[in-house]
Amino acid sequence: MEMTNAKGVPPNGARLAVAQWNPSEVPAAVVGLGLMGTSMIACLLAAGHPVIGLTRNVDRHRDVPDHIRGLLEEMQHEGLLDKDVDSIVKHFRISADFSDLADRAIVFESIVENLAVKREAISRIEATVSNETVIGSNTSSIPVALLQEGASHPDRILGIHWGEPAHVSRFLEVICGPQTDSFYAEYVVKLAELWAKEPTYVKRDIRGFITNRLMYALMREAFYLVEAGYATCSDVDRSFRNDLGYWATFAGPFRFMDLTGIPAYARVMEDLLPDLNCGKKVPELMKHMVESGAQGIRNAKGFYEYTPEEAARWEKLFLKFSYEIRALAQKYPADVGNARADSPLDVR
Repeated sequence: MEMTNAKGVPPNGARLAVAQWNPSEVPAAVVGLGLMGTSMIACLLAAGHPVIGLTRNVDRHRDVPDHIRGLLEEMQHEGLLDKDVDSIVKHFRISADFSDLADRAIVFESIVENLAVKREAISRIEATVSNETVIGSNTSSIPVALLQEGASHPDRILGIHWGEPAHVSRFLEVICGPQTDSFYAEYVVKLAELWAKEPTYVKRDIRGFITNRLMYALMREAFYLVEAGYATCSDVDRSFRNDLGYWATFAGPFRFMDLTGIPAYARVMEDLLPDLNCGKKVPELMKHMVESGAQGIRNAKGFYEYTPEEAARWEKLFLKFSYEIRALAQKYPADVGNARADSPLDVR
């Protein structure tokens, strides 16, 4: 069965049924070689795509292939990759020339979170690729509608929101703008399964999409509790880790309410929602942290105090945790409760 869009035309590489798709026949590119861009490339290479990494300055990124090799070797060590790393790395190259994207079936923009800069990048991508090439913006909050403005083919432009570390996390949001042809979104959702993702399909454009709207609402309340003197940063973190944090990988909020009894949540909402912080300004504590130069473990200065050694250790622990929690989460996929009674996860 051949998938076609509203125009009856398959995008590059989508000429086979989903179960038969071969990533090696779907050439990809990532524009931007920062922390997220390089881990995205590792993920795509591991899935089998030939990948071009586009940057303004090739010389400044000479170490990127070695870094990506390191990520792939980590994946191999953790059991996420059973292919030869040397053979995979051969399918990656760096370029500073947008014309090298001409044969790409899918292109990911992963540059600074700035609307004007992203629009410029998308314009340059469109000027080179075919009319059917899928273009995804790795944005965490910019509405896709704004990215589609002025585009020559806005129907193939999507928000494709990755999570860091992108080569480990199973998270991915695929977001439709008002002009997006749903075929392209469904195509990417299916393709993302080959990247070992558990993608979320956001059918209507909204600022922040799903995960960031949920997360920043939580962060706003966390700042309020600290600034109002109810608890310290460590108290809030401890409470989060030992309650919401323990079940969140297993179930989202709706599944958790099913598991623990819906009526109780309605009663709590009646009392609690009117009392929650609904501030629309950046919290003063956050302003103070930024003005003081705090970047977190990147410069060993954040909401907690770190020595350089402690910051490096936390960074390594986070990556180790990401691999381990991924392995645990894979034992309990979203539809685990719908498995047959004789499945390996039988809990009778």
